Amino acid sequence: MVLKLEPIYDAVSSLNITHKRERDPQRESVILLSAQGRPFTQKIARELSGLERVVLICGRYEGVDERVNELLCDRELSIGDYVLSGGELGAAVIVDAVVRLLPGALGHPDSSRFESFGAQDNAEELEDLEGAPRTTHGSGGVLDYPHYTRPAEFDGSSVPEVLQGGNHEAIRAWRRRMSLRKTLENRPDLLDKSQLTSNDRKILEELKQEHGEANDDSFEEHESF
Repeated sequence: MVLKLEPIYDAVSSLNITHKRERDPQRESVILLSAQGRPFTQKIARELSGLERVVLICGRYEGVDERVNELLCDRELSIGDYVLSGGELGAAVIVDAVVRLLPGALGHPDSSRFESFGAQDNAEELEDLEGAPRTTHGSGGVLDYPHYTRPAEFDGSSVPEVLQGGNHEAIRAWRRRMSLRKTLENRPDLLDKSQLTSNDRKILEELKQEHGEANDDSFEEHESF
């Protein structure tokens, strides 16, 4: 089943959205949710959060008449390499990712910066007004570091000692190392396009070496049976 062009065209036209040929991409965007679209990313979420208006068109089953894309949409987006029955869930994902970036949506403006896929810190932001280093920092496009709450110990599992010591510099270094480790383990593809410092690359080499040694130890244990 393919959705017809006319009803969708009439629906979008009723919104008084600017025609595609005259649309200002810095103000408005009409988006088709499609398995054939570009992957939706945090970068695109930040871009959309700066627009005045965003219209999302959801297909269903086999999708929509391709002329919907040609006549109305300035981009196609996909939320992942899988197929859903319709674009409604994808639209909900995009709405949530974009709205939380709007001013006032979160309790603190830094909450949307110091997280997975977050922007890199500016050099002047690495120290606060009192000169103490931040204990949180922008991820520069890699994954977020682990987070902990009280109690410090539960069922034999403890919060890392470095987080309990109060040394901000050590905490910041630990968090960056854990962020890089998470990315190396779960999303190594992100490292090729992330903003990495020379120290980041040194840490990654150490992590890769540790990972290799751990695999070697496991192999030796297996061979001893």
